[in-house]
Amino acid sequence: MTKLLIILLTSLLTACSNTSENMTNHSEITAKKEKEEKNVTQLNQSLLQAIDSNNLQQIESLLRQGAQVDTVNTLGESGLLVATHQNNIPMAKLFLKYNANVNLQDKIEDSPFLYAGAEGRTEILKAMISHHPDYKLTNRFGGTALIPAAEKGHLTNVQLLLAETNIDVNHINNPGWTALLEAIVLSTGNKTQQQIVLALLENGADPNIADSNGVTPLTHAKQKGYDAIANLLIAHGAK
Repeated sequence: MTKLLIILLTSLLTACSNTSENMTNHSEITAKKEKEEKNVTQLNQSLLQAIDSNNLQQIESLLRQGAQVDTVNTLGESGLLVATHQNNIPMAKLFLKYNANVNLQDKIEDSPFLYAGAEGRTEILKAMISHHPDYKLTNRFGGTALIPAAEKGHLTNVQLLLAETNIDVNHINNPGWTALLEAIVLSTGNKTQQQIVLALLENGADPNIADSNGVTPLTHAKQKGYDAIANLLIAHGAK
């Protein structure tokens, strides 16, 4: 009987000891995790400050220490998006080196890729193509990167997107425009816009997709007196 009690008591003490040890280990793990999270938060704040001051050396140092590459500011802008806004090529390439998300959208639905396409940031746009851009992602107007590029006369961007991506050349945005329509309706019809229209047509743009009011690209071109564009459209089957 005494021997049995000793065995039971020993087992109980061992169980208590293990429980205490497990609780200690859990507390240590929790404390370590909280410390790591606090450290990452501090690194992220420092990263935002380094972005604001355009300190590339500090940015890279913080990323190496564990700052999150897609940390965003109060506007929802990542470092890569800020660099794209500024056409800061070295900063953009640094964030891409650490695999920044080219599709991360801010509070007004701009992403680095969308903004680079829309605003003529050609070198940054080209660098992003190998970083898995979402070609179906749209801005707040429901447009892809190609549509504003065509509208604003960014010929090199248009050619790049058509040649190196599978972006939908006939995508229709919320106002009811394709890239071809915007290249005609929202432009002056100058030589650059003529080249953009030709590039779109040669890469599958449908010359007969009308706008939300049923007006075709050819009708718009004739109404605006863009004879060269009208001739390009007719040559590619416009009616």
